[in-house]
Amino acid sequence: MQNIAEFHIIGRIGKIDAAKDVTHISVAANYNRRDGNEWKSDPHWNRVTLFGKLRRLTEKATTGDLVRITGRVRPTRYEAEGMTRYCVDMIADGFAVLAKGNGKL
Repeated sequence: MQNIAEFHIIGRIGKIDAAKDVTHISVAANYNRRDGNEWKSDPHWNRVTLFGKLRRLTEKATTGDLVRITGRVRPTRYEAEGMTRYCVDMIADGFAVLAKGNGKL
């Protein structure tokens, strides 16, 4: 049996950083939480990495678009200022625009 670590995000694009071989997208997924008698929105920001043909799909996406992204999770580590830093990369396997930020598709 194969072991997997994957993610599924539905959220709004905050920022798109396209470089030569890779694109990074910041996506906000909103969670509701109770604060006393009120419900408040609690956005969680996620940075997703896209390679290959998925990068071409992002060319028509803009800030504010509602997107669905699926993929795998990969732990990484690097050295900075003499310390080892640990993080988790979210590598996209699927990308779709569900609704444009202006309400059109």
